[in-house]
Amino acid sequence: MTTPYDITLATPADVPAILALQEPNLYENGGGLSARQTGEWFRRTMSEMPIVVGRRDGTLVGYLLATSLAAKAHVAIVRTMLRVFPPPPDCYLYGPVCVSDTERGNGLAGILYAELRSRLAGRPAMTFIRSDNAPSLRAHRKMGMTELGEFVTDGESYIAFGYTG
Repeated sequence: MTTPYDITLATPADVPAILALQEPNLYENGGGLSARQTGEWFRRTMSEMPIVVGRRDGTLVGYLLATSLAAKAHVAIVRTMLRVFPPPPDCYLYGPVCVSDTERGNGLAGILYAELRSRLAGRPAMTFIRSDNAPSLRAHRKMGMTELGEFVTDGESYIAFGYTG
């Protein structure tokens, strides 16, 4: 399959572009991302787990995180999800996946997902999506993730998903 994207692992030099892509995609700015992360958090995370990025013509247009459970222990949504749906052994957290609005519908999220799974083969993962984020729910169902169920935190409803390596 040929793709217009260059798929690689993020480096610290990518953090400003990741932050720039994160900002308009935060829920508070009309996007689907539920939690803002700092540049320092991204740098620390990429030293522990893969962050896969996609570029078109040299411009970062998407990213997908893998994080340890401990790396997101400070996020209330994650704490609630893991309490309601206890993680399997060696589980990591998948996501968020963030794709530039100019690239949506082109399969980039699925390409990033396939790359991450190949890098963490055999390991289970979990994620969550706001229950009102229909495009993301469709994309993750299309990728073959298993819907674990719904949970609520801070009055918002989320759907938990999982997959095994």
